[in-house]
Amino acid sequence: MLKASIDERDVEEAREIRRKMANWGFIERQSPKIKAALKYYIETGDLYVASRIAGLTIEEFNELRKKAGIPNVS
Repeated sequence: MLKASIDERDVEEAREIRRKMANWGFIERQSPKIKAALKYYIETGDLYVASRIAGLTIEEFNELRKKAGIPNVS
């Protein structure tokens, strides 16, 4: 059986890409809850949990992610 393995280097590379491409000025201007959710997404890439932190639907949070310039890399 073939299993996909997630390499820690790949996880860190995706995190670095999200950090570098994020519009930090936009992120810092958000309310504390939204800011925390965007930062959580940058660090983890977990759209579902980040949307729950923000109190938004996944679709709404995904639009916010785009406005913040955070790429969807995993």
